[in-house]
Amino acid sequence: MSDIAIRIENLGKRYRIGEQQKYKALRDTLTDALYAPFRAAASLLNGHQSPVSSPPPNNYIWALKDVSFEVKHGEVVGVIGRNGSGKSTLLKILSRITKPTEGYARIHGRVASLLEVGTGFHPELTGRENLYLNSAILGMKKAEIDRKFDEIVAFAEVEKFIDTPVKHYSSGMYVRLAFAVAAHLEPEILLIDEVLAVGDAAFQKKCLEKVGDVAKAGRTVLFVSHNMGAISTLTRRSLLLNSGTVSFSGHTEVAIRRYLSAEYRGATVWQASQRSENPMQVMHVEVTSDNGVKSNQLDVFNDFRVTVEYEVRVPVKGAVVAVIVHAWDGALLFSTEDTDTMTSLLNGRQPGLYRSIVSIPGGWLANGDYHLRVSCGIPGKEVFDNIEALSFSLIETGNHLTRGHRTGAYFLPLLPWRLESIQSPLNGY
Repeated sequence: MSDIAIRIENLGKRYRIGEQQKYKALRDTLTDALYAPFRAAASLLNGHQSPVSSPPPNNYIWALKDVSFEVKHGEVVGVIGRNGSGKSTLLKILSRITKPTEGYARIHGRVASLLEVGTGFHPELTGRENLYLNSAILGMKKAEIDRKFDEIVAFAEVEKFIDTPVKHYSSGMYVRLAFAVAAHLEPEILLIDEVLAVGDAAFQKKCLEKVGDVAKAGRTVLFVSHNMGAISTLTRRSLLLNSGTVSFSGHTEVAIRRYLSAEYRGATVWQASQRSENPMQVMHVEVTSDNGVKSNQLDVFNDFRVTVEYEVRVPVKGAVVAVIVHAWDGALLFSTEDTDTMTSLLNGRQPGLYRSIVSIPGGWLANGDYHLRVSCGIPGKEVFDNIEALSFSLIETGNHLTRGHRTGAYFLPLLPWRLESIQSPLNGY
């Protein structure tokens, strides 16, 4: 038996864009069929056939182009890249949801996919019925499903709602049950897209631990994520996609550094290029010193701030605007939300354009390079927007509190100390 679980050769996927589908009425179809012989005869009399019009090249876009790689049985491989690089298209081809335009993808083993929230669920069926239906689609026998049923339901934390139609589930309940089915039914190959972001922090942690257990059991995992911390923890090898091609395949640490160095090029200002249809959208973000100076190099001992301008289009309840800071290697350092100090915002936000500013203290983070994300949404339910395009550096500027001799990967805070005078002990001790 070959040790290759996934083999992809010269894979390409092309989509047509910018054209609307034209529909014909029945009378138009009958008229075309009636006149077709006459048009053909006229063409022969003229000594040539009518030219066949071909759509211009700019009507097409290659989501994937000339992609080739192999994944061995038991490997856990990360897939990273910016939005639109082809990550989700790749998993849809491997899941047999869409066909490639060219090349081929061969999979050796039973596949389970978790690509979108509630993929394959029928809204009118209950959680129990969907569990059995999806498990059967994955090739499981009823006895095997019965044996795993309680474990799946307990993991998904939907015991009280297992006999409720899933159309009444929240997006968090959807993804919990969908992930539980995909991960517990012992697939030989597990394909995971970035859907775990829907769940809350505790559930995300449990999912990542489960993916780690699947990997330790010797199964093959292809893991797409923007969470560089999760990628670095779960995978040793990663693919870096760029505009539909594989720009790097190798050690995960190298892939992450290449991705971040290309994606975050010292940009301290980000502006939305177009409006979305989401209830909330981040429109403008900038990183500045505390006195408002824009620079990608900030004094490690001075405060700096992140300014977020966002638009609320419909009344939204329970939403937050978050700033998440990562180290250059992808490690998640901390996050802060506007509702941490303005809890009344959880009661509701009214339509309008708003500006939120958060100040990050100087003398807290160590000197080095960092990048940040800005997101808005309802925690545990829905992400409205997620911006990943900003970076900054904290540098030493000759202050007498130099840190060159001090140890610490990311945090080297200047904590308050107190000196007390103690009376000298007797007898020289």
